[in-house]
Amino acid sequence: MRLEAAARMDLFRKLWSARKLVLVVFIPLSLLPLPLIHPTSEACCAYVLMVTAVYWVSEAVPLGAAALVPAFLYPLFGVLKSSEVAAEYFKDTTLLLMGVICLAASIEKWNLHKRIALRMVMIAGAKPGMLVLGFMCCTVFLSMWLSNTSTTAMVMPIAEAVLQQLICTGLADSLEDSESAEATEDDSAESNKEDKLKNNHLELLYNDSNDCSKQELSSISEGQTEVNGLGLMPISGQEFNQHTNGHLPQIAIEIPNVRRVKARRDSQYPTKRDHMICKCLSLSITYAATIGGLITITGTSTNLIFAEQFNTRYPDAKVINFGTWFIFSFPIALIMLVLTWLWLHFLFLGCNFRETCSLSKKRKTRREMLSEMRIHEEYAKLGPISYPEVVTGVFFILMTLLWFTREPGFVPGWTSLFEKKGYRTDATVSVFLGFLLFLIPARRPFSSSSSKRKNADESSDSDPLAPMITWKDFQRLMPWEIVILVGGGYALAAGCKVSGLSVWIGRQLEPMSGLPPWAVTLLACLLVSAVTEFASNPATLTVFLPILSALSETLQINPLHTLIPSTMCVSFGVMLPVGNPPNAIVFSYGHVQIRDMVKAGFGVNLIGVAVVMLAISTWGVPLFSLNEFPAWAVSRNVTGSL
Repeated sequence: MRLEAAARMDLFRKLWSARKLVLVVFIPLSLLPLPLIHPTSEACCAYVLMVTAVYWVSEAVPLGAAALVPAFLYPLFGVLKSSEVAAEYFKDTTLLLMGVICLAASIEKWNLHKRIALRMVMIAGAKPGMLVLGFMCCTVFLSMWLSNTSTTAMVMPIAEAVLQQLICTGLADSLEDSESAEATEDDSAESNKEDKLKNNHLELLYNDSNDCSKQELSSISEGQTEVNGLGLMPISGQEFNQHTNGHLPQIAIEIPNVRRVKARRDSQYPTKRDHMICKCLSLSITYAATIGGLITITGTSTNLIFAEQFNTRYPDAKVINFGTWFIFSFPIALIMLVLTWLWLHFLFLGCNFRETCSLSKKRKTRREMLSEMRIHEEYAKLGPISYPEVVTGVFFILMTLLWFTREPGFVPGWTSLFEKKGYRTDATVSVFLGFLLFLIPARRPFSSSSSKRKNADESSDSDPLAPMITWKDFQRLMPWEIVILVGGGYALAAGCKVSGLSVWIGRQLEPMSGLPPWAVTLLACLLVSAVTEFASNPATLTVFLPILSALSETLQINPLHTLIPSTMCVSFGVMLPVGNPPNAIVFSYGHVQIRDMVKAGFGVNLIGVAVVMLAISTWGVPLFSLNEFPAWAVSRNVTGSL
């Protein structure tokens, strides 16, 4: 029996180690009867959609590899031609992302992000509350233009240096306090011992000779008891008389007080409050990176997925661009930033804002002063601003201005200067400026003194015409897996459109027509934010966007009323380390535990859903005309029904 149980456990262990391989093989075979029994385009497309979705959610294969499933299953089942599927994997948003990555590579290469972060933290100060708010503000700003993962990876080392300075200063303070306490204890103990020794000495001198041996033995036993308490060897009476001439040794013995450092050695943090500050600052960075990614259409990959799928499904809807998205999302980010800071402050630092947020220099402690000195030292290491940093900053501002002024809506944009309309997009601007970064020299022209290169390769110092970035710099940051993942989403959306699966799904959701639009949107936000805690954000949104689009068309709701909130809520997977890469980066530093992330992330999740619902019900209504079912959605609905 024991052998059979051992063999069974060994079999289970092998199956568990090969669970991903089993899932990869079992899922397609178990779902295969669907297209075989119902050989329709809708059934075949549904089969491909379910297989891809399971691969994405379970991560049985890499996300990029799972995104290639439609590339071979659609042609095999006759849903789309191979050339048509291939065209879906490279879209306008891919070029937009490539241009943004060029700028991000230049920002990171020349340490412009570090200069911005340190300067903002220096302005905020070293008070715990203001320090957290300062790091959150700089993280939000950087995450608007860089990926959430890159921003977190850039800011966390700076925050960790400040935290380590805080911990070291706290340990030094606790050591000083313990030394002063030890000195006080030693003084009192020494005075008591001297009094006792004097009394014993008088007794030994003035007692009768007949009673001398008894007093001597009594004094010896007391001495042995005290000395043995220190773990030393006992002294015999003969040795005692020989070395002390009948008197007690008047020697001050230092007793180490181990209790004063025991509590500190049990933890790497001087006090519980220091640990709370470390937790608060670490979590604030990952939450701020998520909030910053909501602001711009290029801030995170999920925004790009939404923009491309929406523009592909509704080509006549000219409502989503960089400007309109920014106007809608910027107030959301501001409100979320303040509420998230208040929530983290209440959770980890308490409600004494006057103590933790005061800007007065008189109220600063020694530790806060040292933390500020550490931040100023890090900033001083960067030196004066260099020529490449200036060029990168100019490109950064220029790209933003060109995005805003392309088609602002309330006034004619710069695209109106061209005769042919609709040819120029945000990708045109980003790719053009990104291309220029490969050409512009990183050294100041017409100057004999070269600028100080802090992060460049030494081999390029000999080349006076070395560009701002190289292809290696671009390749290091370019997320090709995300590009393929986004392309797989486009391919799935195209298959659903051509096969008629999206129309079929919409018809099945007609019983929900009795719900008001805000209730439909709230249910979609809660569902998406729950699923994204365990699945990747891009994969979750790619699966849900076609379903929500069909639902909106069926219920005669403006599709933006459900798609925009769902796109934002899919980024709120902040309760677990596996929710998104920034969570994993922060968790790896060891300051927070999973229960801390769950407790804090649940509140941030609720804050995000509430603020997004507030935005879509107030200023989102006039911005996107959400009270009416638009003509571009009507034409799409009629075409799909035909």
